[in-house]
Amino acid sequence: MSEKTIVSGARPTGRLHLGNYRGAIRHWLKFQDTHRCFFFVADWHALTTDYANPGQIVENTIEMMLDWLAVGLDPARCVMFQQSAVKEHAELYLLFGMITPVPWLERTPTYKEQREQLTDRDLSTYGFLGYPLLQAADILLYRADGVPVGIDQAPHVELTREIARRFNTSYRPLFPEPATLLSEIPKILGTDGRKMSKSYNNAVYLTEPAADVERKLSRMVTDPRRARRTDPGDPDDCPAYQSFHKIYCTPEELAYQAKGCRSASIGCLECKQIMIKHVQAELEPIRARRAKLGPDDARRALEAGNAAARSVAAATMADVRDAMGLG
Repeated sequence: MSEKTIVSGARPTGRLHLGNYRGAIRHWLKFQDTHRCFFFVADWHALTTDYANPGQIVENTIEMMLDWLAVGLDPARCVMFQQSAVKEHAELYLLFGMITPVPWLERTPTYKEQREQLTDRDLSTYGFLGYPLLQAADILLYRADGVPVGIDQAPHVELTREIARRFNTSYRPLFPEPATLLSEIPKILGTDGRKMSKSYNNAVYLTEPAADVERKLSRMVTDPRRARRTDPGDPDDCPAYQSFHKIYCTPEELAYQAKGCRSASIGCLECKQIMIKHVQAELEPIRARRAKLGPDDARRALEAGNAAARSVAAATMADVRDAMGLG
């Protein structure tokens, strides 16, 4: 196993969907046998946008942990923990705040985008402005060498690198500048053709019954030109083909589907059935493992992971305090 460290996290939004799995978690699985991995439930981050509705965080944390275990993340091979259970995250966040210029935070693309999009809540809070700084603390507390993220989070890793550089220059070298490890599939479309998201009600969940997966994917939007079975279409304009088919189908199947779509020799449902069988094959062992797990399994994994994370975090903070003259 490499001595290099990987850190990543996810907000506790409950059950995982295929977008979470293919966009991030599947990427994590590759690292747990080759790197020292820390994967955390970002419950404090959940409060940056949903501070007014925190009631589901505890339940969602358990549900997400159970899905992490079901997909194959192993407490014996990686550290899975809860952000708020390791108070050193807050301390390092505070100390980084002393050296981070406000314009560095204001220029973060997601800060501007979410301020414009989430108009149903007040995001003029310090917590929302500072959440990329909290992310930097999450990453650097474990002296990460790399951070697996989607393309939309790449600017946050670059900010982390800048903060590490500023600290190392201002005090003494403590932190590596972590690499951005882009996931292979940065965006999975939902059943309506938009990015898969719970808030859009367009998600296919990892552990929902096979019949529900079949129903959802059978109804996924396709090329609007194919209003009738006999109408030819273009797979380049088909959300189902561009997302799910390209991910799950073989090159031979893709060629058959593209030809059949353009010539109207196959219907959209027939085309989708080829893809759906692959999705079901991927989800079946995950569903089977999830059925054998209960809340106590999640709590035990978190308890062990929290203890392991605290040990590493405490050592880092001892070095940080010493470097800053706070020892």
